[in-house]
Amino acid sequence: AAARLAAEQEVENLSGLSPNPEKDIFVVRENRTTCLMAEFAAKFIVPYDVWASNYVDLITEQADIPLSRGAEMKGKCGTNESELELSWLDQAYILKLSFVKEGHNTSRGPEASWRLSRIQFTYDTSERTYFKDAVSPGKHTASSHRLSALVTPAGRSYECQAQQTISLVSSDHQKSVQLLLSEVRLQPFDIPADFVFSEEHKCPVDQREQLEETLPLILGLILGLVIVITLGIYHIHHKLTASQVQIPRDRSQYKHMG
Repeated sequence: AAARLAAEQEVENLSGLSPNPEKDIFVVRENRTTCLMAEFAAKFIVPYDVWASNYVDLITEQADIPLSRGAEMKGKCGTNESELELSWLDQAYILKLSFVKEGHNTSRGPEASWRLSRIQFTYDTSERTYFKDAVSPGKHTASSHRLSALVTPAGRSYECQAQQTISLVSSDHQKSVQLLLSEVRLQPFDIPADFVFSEEHKCPVDQREQLEETLPLILGLILGLVIVITLGIYHIHHKLTASQVQIPRDRSQYKHMG
């Protein structure tokens, strides 16, 4: 049964297809059908302690850990719950993203949406690529609490080009680990066809930036239209005025009229 389940599920790291070396692409397929797709660039900012030069005091350094393009992946799809797990550098770093789909009542009636419900990041400060001389090196876990992020109407994909920061609380003396996400396109449920995202739901930041880009154009068009209308009215008024009989202002000229 386990072998049959493994055969029915496929996971693919397609990051090499992205022209952006910092962006990763992951696909989970079950029963030869795509059930989860994720594209994003990710980096973790992790504080850790090192000894000061006097070897008495502790100072805090910062490790910037990007998601590796060669990350191994696991995936799990469900009707209302899905999961994506990524690991790199011999599992020194493990990122687990959990998603839920749920219904709720609104003024328009019952509606459904999905969201990123939990993030768990495991890191090892004894790994020397990003951690230098960490005090008491070992594994730690940073996770979210009551997370409700990337909220998207059911049946649609989430898209956000802007950078988003999500804070995680670490088991290492409750330090705050920052997850930086950007260029995100993600859909963990209801994918319509293999390797095809549903219609995108843009994040508020992208919507605002798009409005800021188009607003000057709209205002310019309105201003141009107002100028054209004003010139048109002036031209019509001038023609009507010119066609009227001009009455002499000098009363002495009245004797010549008629």
